[in-house]
Amino acid sequence: MALSSSYDSDEPIAAINVTPLVDVMLVLLIIFMITAPMMQQGVDVDLPKASSGAMKGKEDPLVLSIDKAGDVYLTKDSKIPAEEVGTKVAAVIAARAEGERKIFIKADSSLAYGQIMAVMGRLHEAGVTEIGLVSQPPEAD
Repeated sequence: MALSSSYDSDEPIAAINVTPLVDVMLVLLIIFMITAPMMQQGVDVDLPKASSGAMKGKEDPLVLSIDKAGDVYLTKDSKIPAEEVGTKVAAVIAARAEGERKIFIKADSSLAYGQIMAVMGRLHEAGVTEIGLVSQPPEAD
C-alpha cells in the first residue's frame, strides 16, 4: 500500500493564497505610519492678518474694540469696564433685530490670547451666539 498526498490528484485546490494579501496590508501599514504624523495641526499662525472675505449681515455689524492696554470699547468714545462687557452688549443686542446675535471683536495684535478669550467668555455668557475676529489682509511682498 503506497502513501499518496492529497495534492497528487488533478482536482483544484480549495485554499486561499494569503501571501499577496499580507504584502498589500504591510505596504498600507507602512504608508499610514509615515503619513499620520504629517497630518497633525501644529502650525504657528499670525492671527491678526488673514486673507478672508467680509462677512455679510442684515444690519451694520456690532464691533467691540480692545486696545493695547486691554481696555474694551463699544464705540470710539465709550470705554466699557471689563466686568460690564456682557451686560452692556446684551442690552445693545436686545435692541437690535431679532436673531442678530453677531458681534465682531477688533483686538490689537499685541494682546495676550487669554485677554481676548476672557472678553469672548463674557460675550458668550451674555447670549452672543456668533463672534467674529476682525483681521487685516496680509501685506503683499
